Amino acid sequence: MVDLEEAVSRGNPESCLRALWHATDMLIAGTYSEDQIWTFGEIIGRLAGEIETTARVRLAGTLAATNNAPFKLTRQLAFDDCIDVARPVLSQSDRLDAEALMFCAKNMSQQHLLAISKRRSVPEPLTDVLVVRGSKEVVQSAAANNGANFSNVGFLHLMRRSETDTILAESVGLRKDIPRHLFHQLIAKASEEVRQKLERERPDFGTQIHRAVVDVTGAIHARFGPASKDYFTAKRTVAKLRERGELNEDKIFEFAHFLRFNETAVALSLLCPLPIEIVERALMDKNREPVLILAKSLDLSWPTAMALLFLGAPNYRIMAGDLEKLKLDFHRLNVKTCRGVITLYRSRREEISGAPLHRALATSL
Repeated sequence: MVDLEEAVSRGNPESCLRALWHATDMLIAGTYSEDQIWTFGEIIGRLAGEIETTARVRLAGTLAATNNAPFKLTRQLAFDDCIDVARPVLSQSDRLDAEALMFCAKNMSQQHLLAISKRRSVPEPLTDVLVVRGSKEVVQSAAANNGANFSNVGFLHLMRRSETDTILAESVGLRKDIPRHLFHQLIAKASEEVRQKLERERPDFGTQIHRAVVDVTGAIHARFGPASKDYFTAKRTVAKLRERGELNEDKIFEFAHFLRFNETAVALSLLCPLPIEIVERALMDKNREPVLILAKSLDLSWPTAMALLFLGAPNYRIMAGDLEKLKLDFHRLNVKTCRGVITLYRSRREEISGAPLHRALATSL
């Protein structure tokens, strides 16, 4: 360490560069405490202060692959305006903290964002920024990265951007964590070419895709999308609530309000009771009458019914005038009559299974 300090204080550029690589090699090869790593970082940082871009690129690539990389120096390299320096650190380093990554995602160039999108693991707060601020290339990269995790809001942004981007639509459709209702929306809007590619690349999705396409033309399908891990988790969650006697209107409102589609659909399916695929279709149907009928049959309040309407609405939005009309329609419905509609549908399920859902549920009104 003393020799390195002397190289920093007295050496010429050539000797400083030799000292830099010597210190870097020592750092990578050894086993050190965080305090010792910090000391190495201070020395290497001073030695690297005046080196050329090519040397910084080499240094960044070397430190990006080691768990001995000093935190401060790693951040400095990640914030470098030269993407060739920043890229390996942003895309690979495990020593780059979440705060630094978030700063880069919010403030640096699209190339910096692209590097972040390729990390082995990208948490939801980061992808929330990438799908809003990122270029087409950045969003495509994030969607194709199996290590990237997306929130409900993040998936919603992916859906919006995929409407005009077939490459993105394919990547989103192939994600195993895509919520079932959003998979249905994606297939409903996708081009025939995208549907065919999804069927070729994921043959296990073939039946679901076909049924989703059929549903767009009006027939009830058995599934809206691939059964994701989230769906089975939702089934367990709701089943436990029911076993404890805690599955009630408050829970339905909570699920719908926080856009937890799977939990909402499973809860309604258990309480109606109706097959899960029928409830899913009711929530997503452009004709909003089925949602009102389901809600009224359970004697739910208007705030809960409204939460269900927003959950299934395109982009979770309803015009004020439309919402007011739906409210009037909801209050006109009779609980007993709506329960009779549900009972009739269950008893005649096979007979009317090919009919559009709003006709099947509303036929007796």
